[in-house]
Amino acid sequence: MLKTALLSGAAALVIAVDWLRFEEPRSGGGRPFVLAVLAVAPMLLRPLWLRLVAIAVSALVAAWVAFSLSPFALWPGGEGFFGPIGSRFSHGFLDFYDFRLPFDPAEHPPMHAVILTAIFGFTLAVALAVAARRALLAVVLFFVAAGWPATLLSGGNELGRGLAILAVALALLAGMTERPSRLALIAAGAVLGGALALSSSPAVAKSAFLDWQQWDFYTHPQKSVSVRYIWDARYDGVRFPKKKTTVLTIRAPHTPYYWRATVLDRFDGTRWLEDVRPESIHQKLRLNPAPRKLADLLRQEVTVAALEDNHVIGASMPITNDLAGQAAYEGQGVFRVIGGLHRGQHYSVYSYAPRPTPQELARIPAIYPRALTRPHSELDVAPGVTAPPLGVPGRGVRMASKLTGRLLPYAQLYERAQQVAGETSSPYAAVVALETWFRSTGGFTYSQQPGATPGLPPLVGFVIDTKTGYCQHFAGSMALMLRLLGIPARVAAGFVPGRYHDDFWEVTDHDAHTWVEVWFRGYGWLPFDPTPGRGRLSGTYSSTSLGFNAAGAAKLLAGLVKGGEVFGSGAPTGIIAHDTRRRNPRSAGDLPIGIGSPVTPEPKKATPSLLFFMFLLAAGVAAVIVLLKLGRRQVRYLTRDPRRVAVACARELAEFLQDQRVPAAEAATFRELGGTVAERLGVDASSFAEAATAARYGPPGGARQAAGSARKELRDLKRRLRKSLAKSDRARGLLSVRSLGLG
Repeated sequence: MLKTALLSGAAALVIAVDWLRFEEPRSGGGRPFVLAVLAVAPMLLRPLWLRLVAIAVSALVAAWVAFSLSPFALWPGGEGFFGPIGSRFSHGFLDFYDFRLPFDPAEHPPMHAVILTAIFGFTLAVALAVAARRALLAVVLFFVAAGWPATLLSGGNELGRGLAILAVALALLAGMTERPSRLALIAAGAVLGGALALSSSPAVAKSAFLDWQQWDFYTHPQKSVSVRYIWDARYDGVRFPKKKTTVLTIRAPHTPYYWRATVLDRFDGTRWLEDVRPESIHQKLRLNPAPRKLADLLRQEVTVAALEDNHVIGASMPITNDLAGQAAYEGQGVFRVIGGLHRGQHYSVYSYAPRPTPQELARIPAIYPRALTRPHSELDVAPGVTAPPLGVPGRGVRMASKLTGRLLPYAQLYERAQQVAGETSSPYAAVVALETWFRSTGGFTYSQQPGATPGLPPLVGFVIDTKTGYCQHFAGSMALMLRLLGIPARVAAGFVPGRYHDDFWEVTDHDAHTWVEVWFRGYGWLPFDPTPGRGRLSGTYSSTSLGFNAAGAAKLLAGLVKGGEVFGSGAPTGIIAHDTRRRNPRSAGDLPIGIGSPVTPEPKKATPSLLFFMFLLAAGVAAVIVLLKLGRRQVRYLTRDPRRVAVACARELAEFLQDQRVPAAEAATFRELGGTVAERLGVDASSFAEAATAARYGPPGGARQAAGSARKELRDLKRRLRKSLAKSDRARGLLSVRSLGLG
């Protein structure tokens, strides 16, 4: 009993410490210690029925301690006990997916109760295995109990935790084995060491768990990279590096958002340029309305991994951050970090991220503040040329007078914008028509190395002729066409959402992107993305969103549009998805649901679970056991001495019997071994006994031949033994560790 108490207590201590790492500050009051004692105490009682009663009582008291529920709530029917426990446990368990680790136990009591339950449950399981003297089972359970927390929260003194787990695991092996072989202890230590290296690696945290591409036992810091080549509006092609570099990790909700860095607000007649203008307080209040509801505010925690830039990155429209004097606000939602971002820098940013419905945006008229319509603002289509707002009288004549001379090619772009959007007084109808046209119905193709049209400005050639380009072509063209229609718009630069795992977004340099922002009264600047195949916005007002109702939008906007190519009376009944002559696999699979050809959604990638990990762990342990027994057996036969070969044959047969739970005396003769086989398993082993005896004790002249006969007879005997055994017995013998001195 003393051995059971000591071994179980040591395991309980390590288990409790590992699980309590999830809490900051650590909970006090000694409840984890009480639960550990409650789990171990029943193992000290005999007989079995008394132990089972004690376990039941301990479980009730543990529920009282962990969930603050009195056992008296079991009466009269138990609804007041089991119901609240189930509810509190499920809420606490699900909270682990919604809140960052470590958590404050005072603020999240259900999560604290789950931690206490894990400590009690795992300690009880390990203690039961210790009391039953099941060494291997106890070690596996202990490894899961102490190693699983490392897959949920990395960091801290991982080497120290690993050594503690290894020490207790080896203590369990040594303490429950009467005579463990040195080879078995070395092998067990190697297996546990490798398993601990896996469990303590951040590569197995949460959804990265068993993601082979993410395993990284030594993470060399990646060199910081710049993505200005994507944000700068150049139209002669881009090349992403072959190797992806993680530039940011952002802890935020699972809902995807585009991560905004800056805006390209000025069009110089050829390309878009970053020209952030300072805003007066009055302009800031007019152009960036206060959030209508708390859900429109989004908090993100950003960690810089390897981004060489000086912009504060945040979702949608960043409005504030905690960088204080380290960053300066320049206007238009753009913040710059003084001295630039640096590796490992961490900051929190709050963003305004409204998600209006199509119905709400369709009701907004084309009425804009002076700050958006005056010269040098969001209606400039060239230096010194400002388009009149949508819907003003005589607008067509005024635009015709402006698009002359060097701007004459843009008259084609203006005409094409009118054809796509149709006659409408609704800014939203024009915006979503252009977005849909670029992304899915206009026959455009995404390409990082597009061609050009001689004699035409890049964006005009892209829309009128080549219809092939990348995000700078798509975003730049849509923003310019909206300005030509009299709708304030600009190009935004940053990143598409990236890859979500382990409660954060992993953003790489390959996620760098540009899109369009359009101003709507009451909501401010809203993102739209005309580029096919690069990302999807979450707001259902955008045709890129999986929640966008194409049929509903068509019905809603049909009454607001006359003669448009996407909505209105001019829209074709069968909308083509892409020009088949410009086949583009990336954009073909990116159509909004309900528009264009039917698209089969890509099946969700299954996320490996703890059960899968346990399966692989069990398979690995089984393979080690089999290989260890096979290797030790082969080593014994590395001799030419027939007498030693005979002894090796006898030991192999004795170990086979041990694995089948058939006792065999250590000093048994060959004939005694043969008699045990015949008596206990019903298989005649006399031929083997005679051959082995001749090899061990016979004349030297015939001993070598007798040794060969002994090995042959042993193989035949084992074959007959396996045939006589059930499949379950054969499997049990194959994986048994009794012959290794661990059973």
